Amino acid sequence: MNPNQTSAMLTAWKKTEELAYLNDVSCVPLQQALRRLQRAFANFRFRDGRLTLAKMAEPLDIVWSRPLPEGVSPSTVTVSQDAAGRWFVSLLCEDPSVKPLPATDAAVGIDVGLDHLLTLSTGEKVSNPRHERRDRTRLAKAQRQLARKAKGDGANRARARRKVARIYARIADRRRDHLHKLTTRLVRENQTIVIEDPAVRGMVRNGRLARAICDAAWSESRSLLEYKAKWYGREVIAIDRWFPSSKLCSVRGTLRDRMPLDVRTWTCACGTVHDRDVNAAKNILAVGLTASVCGAGARPQRSTPGGQSATKQKPLRREL
Repeated sequence: MNPNQTSAMLTAWKKTEELAYLNDVSCVPLQQALRRLQRAFANFRFRDGRLTLAKMAEPLDIVWSRPLPEGVSPSTVTVSQDAAGRWFVSLLCEDPSVKPLPATDAAVGIDVGLDHLLTLSTGEKVSNPRHERRDRTRLAKAQRQLARKAKGDGANRARARRKVARIYARIADRRRDHLHKLTTRLVRENQTIVIEDPAVRGMVRNGRLARAICDAAWSESRSLLEYKAKWYGREVIAIDRWFPSSKLCSVRGTLRDRMPLDVRTWTCACGTVHDRDVNAAKNILAVGLTASVCGAGARPQRSTPGGQSATKQKPLRREL
């Protein structure tokens, strides 16, 4: 885009009701801002897989996480530094290879937990890597060293703070890599993915479980599933957090009054022996598919051990 085009855009913006306030100031600073923008675009160069930024004589020495799509040029470059002192360059571009996958009839319900990160309605259980626990001793030592540094000791305190940040970054990198691989597999294999909506904000108030819940990163898993589903033409349905998936028999629909957390297997009045998490995942899938077909307020039929209808639950929320 050349200066004449950006200047014409500015003139058009001034004529709109939303940006009419631009007429209240002189056109000189506005034109100067456009010239600086043009200069920034001119100084940014990306050629043959090498990136050169403004005021740099040589291209950046970059370790690429993955190659750019063939024939695609980045439209935006963002340079950032994290708390661990690492520099990152993010390139924004359109990837033509991201398109809907072939449709399939496969659907899966997902129950989240701590002993197992995910339990699927197919019976598969994904173990919890507990990334934070693996580095807990090293992290605690680094945090103690940081606490001993006086606030006025600038260089030493900065080094200690950066050491703590590097450990946190390593934990986050491992967690993110594992979640990316897991969510990509689930999206590729299933047309419909039904998840629960746990009240994470309230659950982390439990001091004994807060660290484990944060390490499990349930919210991040959901975010990854949702945007990848949009990319590849899949559907993610979130059921209401109050649905009693663990207490409901997935075979008969019998609803138990209580289900303590230490009960991992239980036997229904119909004689079915349930694994708590697998049974919950099956119920999550059933109620999600019901909501998808019959509407967000629908829920599967269930009964109490005495044969009476169970207490009404809050309506389901369907999210794409």
